[in-house]
Amino acid sequence: MKQPIYSLVIPIYNEEENITEMYRRLADVMEQLDGDTELILIDDGSRDRSLTMMRELHHHDHRVRYLSLARNFGHQIAVTAGLNFVQGKSIIVMDADLQDPPELILTMIEKWQQGYQVVYAQRISRQKETLLKRFTAYLFYRILKRMAKVDIPVDTGDFCLMDRQVVDILNSMPERNRYIRGLRAWVGFSQTSVLFERKPRFAGDVKYTFTKSFSLAIDGIISFSTVPLRLATYLGIISATIAMIMILLVLYWRIFAPVSHLIGYTLITIAMFFLGSVQLICIGILGEYIGRIYEEVKGRPLYTLKEAGGFTKTENN
Repeated sequence: MKQPIYSLVIPIYNEEENITEMYRRLADVMEQLDGDTELILIDDGSRDRSLTMMRELHHHDHRVRYLSLARNFGHQIAVTAGLNFVQGKSIIVMDADLQDPPELILTMIEKWQQGYQVVYAQRISRQKETLLKRFTAYLFYRILKRMAKVDIPVDTGDFCLMDRQVVDILNSMPERNRYIRGLRAWVGFSQTSVLFERKPRFAGDVKYTFTKSFSLAIDGIISFSTVPLRLATYLGIISATIAMIMILLVLYWRIFAPVSHLIGYTLITIAMFFLGSVQLICIGILGEYIGRIYEEVKGRPLYTLKEAGGFTKTENN
């Protein structure tokens, strides 16, 4: 196979119900491209037939290549593994559940050919998602945009096209708690968006549970903002101010209203709970940052590979 111009990177975790339809639609798109294409599928420790189906696609179509991680390392690490192995000049990242429409890739490539080095898909609606999911996603992206030191576009996921130069920079970044959509904003270069309506999953259960989504949100905030650390300082100042006010009130009540019911155990209990909660919040914030420092200094590989197919050379990064 010639050096491809386009590389499609698809992380997969228990997506056996979607792989056939995903490949069919991607194959239609690849036939319309003006250059050779590689399709890299990354098995993120699936427990269903996903890996078997990926092997079959590889034997059927020489453009299909696959990686199998030794266990489930998470969506962002699976994407990173795929980016480590791409050979194309234009790299497209998308999910396997077909909520990201493959047909939009053609529009992204047009933008790339116009000179843009990052083209991200921006959602204008979320079909058949719960009100809670839509509200929390809306809120998170806007909080992150306000808190982050870089301009991270709202309502965008990992569905994007990146130029080879951008991907090379991402691959050179050693950090472990990776938030791809934030990192691609951080690198800069000329970026633009294409708008789309997010469809429901083609089949299967949602893989990004609330817990995983919340964890990803925390990673995004901690990785690109120090505002939580400042929040801990502000909470300390506020609690100290309230403590001073309470001291003055106690002195006032002792002198001018010695029989007040607010003096005694009630006031002490309120103060203890308030100061205790502030301390726990501050310790939790510090713990999040220290935990990430701990993960970084261990220096373990981001992932381990169990199997690879279709590559002339494989590496264990």
